[in-house]
Amino acid sequence: MGARSDADEARAATKPLDAIEREIAANTRAYVIGPYQQRRGATDANQRSFAARLDEGVGLAAAIDLTVVEPIQVMLTALRPATYLGKGKVEEIAERIKIEEIGLVVMDCALSPVQQRNLEKAFGCKVIDRTGLILEIFGRRARTKEGALQVELAHLNYQKSRLVRSWTHLERQRGGFGFLGGPGETQIEADRRIIQERMTKIERDLEAVKRTRGLHRASRKRVPYPVVALVGYTNAGKSTLFNRLTSAEVLAQDMLFATLDPTARALKLPHGARIMLLDTVGFISDLPTQLVAAFRATLEDAIEADVLLHIRDVAHEDTTAQAADVQAILRDLGIDPDDGQRVVEVWNKSDLLAPEERERQLGLAGLKPEVSRPVLVSAVTGDGMGRLTDAIESRIARSRPIYRLALPPGDGQSLAWLHANGEILERRDAEDGTLDLTVRLPPEREGAFGARFPEAQREN
Repeated sequence: MGARSDADEARAATKPLDAIEREIAANTRAYVIGPYQQRRGATDANQRSFAARLDEGVGLAAAIDLTVVEPIQVMLTALRPATYLGKGKVEEIAERIKIEEIGLVVMDCALSPVQQRNLEKAFGCKVIDRTGLILEIFGRRARTKEGALQVELAHLNYQKSRLVRSWTHLERQRGGFGFLGGPGETQIEADRRIIQERMTKIERDLEAVKRTRGLHRASRKRVPYPVVALVGYTNAGKSTLFNRLTSAEVLAQDMLFATLDPTARALKLPHGARIMLLDTVGFISDLPTQLVAAFRATLEDAIEADVLLHIRDVAHEDTTAQAADVQAILRDLGIDPDDGQRVVEVWNKSDLLAPEERERQLGLAGLKPEVSRPVLVSAVTGDGMGRLTDAIESRIARSRPIYRLALPPGDGQSLAWLHANGEILERRDAEDGTLDLTVRLPPEREGAFGARFPEAQREN
């Protein structure tokens, strides 16, 4: 990548760190190699096409601004223990790397430390695998203290068995983890003891952050709002849908892992129900096991949510495989993705479908049992938002008691209590000033409600 001049260093010193990293990435010519093994007799209907898998690998590289010179698909008959690829293919790619002046090779697979080192020697440039790339993306995107700590913990765990070249993030705050190199970096070989000490410290810090999040979650539970969490494959449109429903301005881009840290907003639904809407990190196939464990705390809000909206990109060619990946991760987190009482499948990006395909998808959704019926929407145009909010409200209502009661004229204090602690579904004003109300309550408010309004009649 060449030596940096004094002028380059001076310019870099005046730039924000993320801008420096983007510039380094943009000036790094990269290959994305998809080494895929054709499995004989495979009958998995959810198996992705190799082209789609390679496209996703390119998308991951683009998410950190790498200049991808060319994606290369390599079909393998067997995996080589030393280099993953066959000897002839390694030599062929090494020659192309030299001609094209490639500075980084992204292998869209999981490499062992030995395979990574051997490929670096053969290629004469830096090599990272899918796990390392995803960790780098997460390192760039984490904004909250918890997110940054969890990413660093995952990265340290990943690197424990690998030859470490630069550990600048142990010395200074930064987003990414420096596989590309950068200004002022030193070549430090960090041994396992140093890494383990850092991991132990991060784990202690994370425990403190988790306790704080637990307190926040407990305080939210005292508010009579059910939590509705958005989950789904990365780039399925969760943040766009979040913005559509809440009028918020969460970063929403056509980019893998645009959202990393959870965002919550209070929202009033059309029929009066108030909810807490939660946006979460997107899932991806072959999510590094280190990240599944590290981000469990970040996903705890989703795990405990009253309703989960599983957002799917129905316009994507691999939507079925993506859905299967999300469902597998939900199961790992102890959530039943087939629980129609709690999980709503939201088929997003209907605006990208041809009219006849959109009608077909609507027909398919209509054939499903009502309790588990998917909702076809477009977060971009707003199409289907009414159907979606109806689905959310119906699931919230199933678990919440409804009462009818009458308030005497002028009892504003009781009316204010009902507004603060429940949802007023219907209000009828009698001629004498009496208010006939239908209210829905969260279960934890039912006792206080009964003590305050003993004459109220339960309807469900």
